[in-house]
Amino acid sequence: MSPEDRDVVARQLGRPPRALVGVAHRCPCGQPDVVQTAPRLEDGTPFPTLYYLTCPRATAAASRLESEGAMKQWQADLGTDPELAAAYLAAHEAFLATRDAVDVLPTRATAGGMPDRVKCLHALAAHSLAAGPGVNPIGDRALAGMGEWWAAGRCAAPSPQDPADVRTTP
Repeated sequence: MSPEDRDVVARQLGRPPRALVGVAHRCPCGQPDVVQTAPRLEDGTPFPTLYYLTCPRATAAASRLESEGAMKQWQADLGTDPELAAAYLAAHEAFLATRDAVDVLPTRATAGGMPDRVKCLHALAAHSLAAGPGVNPIGDRALAGMGEWWAAGRCAAPSPQDPADVRTTP
């Protein structure tokens, strides 16, 4: 991860990032919006999240969906839609395979409540952005409901090395 990306992520989070591996996805404005973290923090503590949503606008959009009850509805959908439940289980397995390729943790827990709960739309949206569409059905639903969080431009003030405020849409 470049020092510039690390600086942007620190400004997005409002604190120094921990256990960074790299940028897992970039917002259409070019800045990181998802980072990949190591399965363990620097002190060895297990950290099963793997993908972390860093863009404050994206996290606000995911929080809005959570406050509107999306998690409760999608949790209910998992109980009544066997195809959705199977796809969510496959997303869990894909997540574990990616994490295990870096380090195998003593827990098989993954982010966002997978494979049987909808617990954190931030983590599920981050997984969908990092893995691409069609891998995590609940993360894909979250992204669809989050709207175009990037449309207002960069979420972190540009660094002195890159003063442009590029406004783009996909």
